Amino acid sequence: MDTQNNGKPAWPQAPEGFDWLAQDADGQWFWYSQQPECGWAGGIWRANSRHQQRAGQGAPNPDWEQTLERR
Repeated sequence: MDTQNNGKPAWPQAPEGFDWLAQDADGQWFWYSQQPECGWAGGIWRANSRHQQRAGQGAPNPDWEQTLERR
């Protein structure tokens, strides 16, 4: 993981078919196989559990809602 970018995982690490990446407010990164929805109240990105996979851990991020990106 890239520690200079808050632990953001590199795209070559993404599982096949997981084309979305986002970080929750607590710093956890997740891969998603479908576009997740922003869960403002919980500080997390939401998707059905079968559509997400833990990708790593970074520092808590107050700007977490700006981390969603597509491959």
